[in-house]
Amino acid sequence: MSFHKERHPEKAKRPDAPSPPKPDWLRVRSPASFGYAKTLELIEGLHLNTVCQEAACPNIAACWKRKHAAFMIMGDVCTRACAFCNVATGKPKPLDAGEPERLAEAAARMGLSYVIVTSVDRDDLPDGGAAHFVKVIEALRRKVPDCVIEVLTPDFKGKEGGAARLADAKPDVFNHNLETVPRLYPSIRPGARYYTSLRLLDEVKERDPALFTKSGLMVGFGETMEEIGQVMDDLRAAKVDFLTIGQYLQPTPKHAPLDRYVPPEEFETYASMAKAKGFLLVSSSPLTRSSYHADEDFKKLKEAREALTLSVRAASEA
Repeated sequence: MSFHKERHPEKAKRPDAPSPPKPDWLRVRSPASFGYAKTLELIEGLHLNTVCQEAACPNIAACWKRKHAAFMIMGDVCTRACAFCNVATGKPKPLDAGEPERLAEAAARMGLSYVIVTSVDRDDLPDGGAAHFVKVIEALRRKVPDCVIEVLTPDFKGKEGGAARLADAKPDVFNHNLETVPRLYPSIRPGARYYTSLRLLDEVKERDPALFTKSGLMVGFGETMEEIGQVMDDLRAAKVDFLTIGQYLQPTPKHAPLDRYVPPEEFETYASMAKAKGFLLVSSSPLTRSSYHADEDFKKLKEAREALTLSVRAASEA
């Protein structure tokens, strides 16, 4: 994907840092299929955005062929400038009041049983966009009442009450990605704070212990295995249920430089570490992304919680 100064003005003066060629385990097919074309037609026709497109997700062909999409609300321009992200940075437009109903209409037409709703950061809004998220959840509940709803939210930094409003709207899964280890936040996620993100996940679980919580990490920035292990411990202290770990892929030479491609066997090690630390579910592979196979993962997540509940009950009765 070519670099556009208009899309990432804050990165325009950075020196190029080209990525090395992708290894075989990261090569994916181009998005040419009937299912992909129909999904694109529907999304464009209803004037919606997806993080699949804006973040240049490598799994877009596989997901759209199956009519799976992660909707991105509140526009396609972000108020942050994370070094890894391909979403455009700048001054967003006012909120679109009709977006919640159109998104619900798209979910109904696509026959979705699992809907993922994420957003750009909207630091310009008094509540960071929490109320708009709630309106989307409410529209989905009216239009497709049986669907499972996962929200992948911003950190609502400095916006009191955002986490509580979303937890009270009762999505099925509350997801907020930590993205990387604390040491790398100043260079990779300069507009965010590690403990703000961690506290958000903790607050949601405190507000509604029955709500599944989820977070994700990218590797390949130069983090160490020990640092990843510490982040896992921090997430478990916040009672996060589900962890995803995937390979960072540099969108353009102006984005954060890639340190290395992490081999598949190392992802397997991370999966073993996370399971040992008590996560209900772990998805760890080079192509893992927060929304990839999320519907199937939710079923596994419920089964894991039920198995744990039965195990605890049996132990208490023994």
